[in-house]
Parts: sequence; structure tokens; C-alpha cells
Amino acid sequence: MSESPHALDDPAATLRRRLQPRATHWLDIESGLEHFALINYALPAARLRPHVPQRFELATVEIDGERRAMMSVVPFVDADFHFRHLLPFVRFRFCQTNYRVYVIDRTTGEHVVWFFGTTLGSWTVWPARWLWRIPWYPARYQVACEYDGAARRYRRFRYRATSAWGDARVELADTGEPVRAPLPGFASFDDMVLVLTHPVDGYFYRLDGAVGTYSVSHDVLELTHATPVDLRFGLFERLGLLSADEMMRPHSIFLCPRTVFQIHMPPRRCR
Repeated sequence: MSESPHALDDPAATLRRRLQPRATHWLDIESGLEHFALINYALPAARLRPHVPQRFELATVEIDGERRAMMSVVPFVDADFHFRHLLPFVRFRFCQTNYRVYVIDRTTGEHVVWFFGTTLGSWTVWPARWLWRIPWYPARYQVACEYDGAARRYRRFRYRATSAWGDARVELADTGEPVRAPLPGFASFDDMVLVLTHPVDGYFYRLDGAVGTYSVSHDVLELTHATPVDLRFGLFERLGLLSADEMMRPHSIFLCPRTVFQIHMPPRRCR
């Protein structure tokens, strides 16, 4: 079956629906995310297809007359990771990087993401793996991010992650230019925002091989454009998804100094 273009009938209405407040549950997590980057790549769909279950179509964009699938790397600092209702005063700070593919769930028609996995710079990776079999992997991080509030841009933005599952180098130059217009492949600004920043449901292979899922919610992100200084991701090299040269040529890079996410827990096994 051919992959689907990403275009939505009414992306603004879908975005409004996803921004509606949700009821919380006793295991829900909230975290302020600092130094948040969204690094997007457009690549031939054939490279990604073997890594994503057939339940999901690859959402594609047309760039220079060629349809491309899209995936992203999302590094950030969990500044105050905590359960909203269960011991809310116990909080953790650590670095995290998500590796994900933009897909469409054939069963619902919704734009969602497929996670390759996540690296965490915290011991909390181990209970999460044990309790929920979620594909989180330990990493050691070095972070050097300096945000100039008056100028509304980063003076420096750099991550280094060392992990047996996936090393990463991220160094970016913040232009300070707000993200206000659609980029190549997107029919409208709402379309781009919805597909790239608001896929609230995520799916993944659990550590036991079953498919799992969880969801998040958050406000619209205040983003600026950035350009690459140094980008290298061991996972993409290992899977043969991008060459070293291609990693330095992302489709887009967005930065946000701080936002708040709710993670609706626990992750569950899909039928």
C-alpha cells in the first residue's frame, strides 16, 4: 500500500481538539521541558518502512517533486519531572532524547508518532523499563545551553549524549526568528504545527516485542528557527537511515526555551 500524504481536511479544528484540557489520572506525569529542540528530517520512505509496523502509514511531504517520509530527534531537559497526584513534591531533573517517525494510524486516521526509543540521563530509566517495558535506554549527557531572555534567542545550544543504544551530538545556532509560516511540504501553518508539534499519541515496540502506546498533552509551542552546527546520531547510522552528510541537512529545526508537558500514564499494550 502506498504511503499517505500528510494533508488534513481541517488541521485547525484538529489542533483545537488536541489542545482541549484532559482529565488527569493518579499516575499522570507533568514536567517542565527546558532547552527543547525539534530536529526534523525528510528522507525516502523506503528507508523507514521496515522499522514501522504495517498498522501505521508513513506521513509524507512533497519536496522538490519527490515524496518524503519524516522523522525527528527531540532532545530536552526534564526540569521538574513528577507525578501530578502521587507524591507531587518528589521531582527529578534529567536529560532526555526522543527518536520518532511521523505516521498515520490506519485504524483511526489520526496523525501520531512511532518511537524508535528514548535515551534518559537518569536512574529512573530502569523502573520505567521494568514496570512498563517501555524502550528507554540509559545515557550520560553533557549540556551547554545559554538562553538570552532579552534577545529571545540562544547564545549557545549544545547536547552530547553517550549511550550504547544511541550516541548523539547536537549543536545548533538559534536564528531568533519565530516560526510563523509553513515550511516546504506543508499546505498551511496549522498543518505543519499539527503534524510536527502536536501528535499527541505515541506508539512503540515494548521491550517484550508487543506494541505499546501512551499519550501527551501540551500547549502550542513558542518556537524559533535554528540551523545546524553539528548533528550526529548513532541510531540513524546504525539503522542505515541517514548518512553523516544527510544528518547535517535536516528539513527543519525548531527551538523552545521552556514548555510544560503532561504525560498520561501508564503506557498500555495495544491489542
